[in-house]
Amino acid sequence: MTYKIKVAGLERDLPLCPLTDNLTIAAFVIFGDVELTCACAKALLEKVPEFDYMVAPEAKAIPLIHEMARQSGRNEYFLVRKAKKAYMNGVFEAVDKSITTAGTQKLYMDGADAAKMKGKRILLLDDVISTGGSMAAVENLVEQAGGIVAGRMAILAEGDAADRDDIIYLEKLPLFRPDGTPIE
Repeated sequence: MTYKIKVAGLERDLPLCPLTDNLTIAAFVIFGDVELTCACAKALLEKVPEFDYMVAPEAKAIPLIHEMARQSGRNEYFLVRKAKKAYMNGVFEAVDKSITTAGTQKLYMDGADAAKMKGKRILLLDDVISTGGSMAAVENLVEQAGGIVAGRMAILAEGDAADRDDIIYLEKLPLFRPDGTPIE
């Protein structure tokens, strides 16, 4: 089963993936889809609020943040990591509960990135916002760093996230029943 979506002027068939006995999601993955990544970055940049830096959680948002930086002429953006790396110093951490991740996970921000964010307007990016858990964890890290959240953006707002007025997104993405029918 698939769900057809049109986003940034492009149509894609998203595979439906069961999460639980009662809930199925449409898998939206921009990895490897250069045309879609470039089109979504362009469309989001047309809606972007004023900002100094962008930050996104790894991993699926990496192509998006990179392309938005490239198209906007910015030479720097920040990633929030799912694991501490040896090169990271003065690490900040926050807990994330995402619809697509079993249980909770920790997200980490490098202290050097955090120092650059202090007092700056930070744009939070992700590919899909559903429960808002990942975005909340990234926001927590930005606030720990002394950054000012300038906006929250995603390509898609899934389920109830589409009703939030604090997220800028391109299209709504429904949640699904196990038989593939959208949950209204």
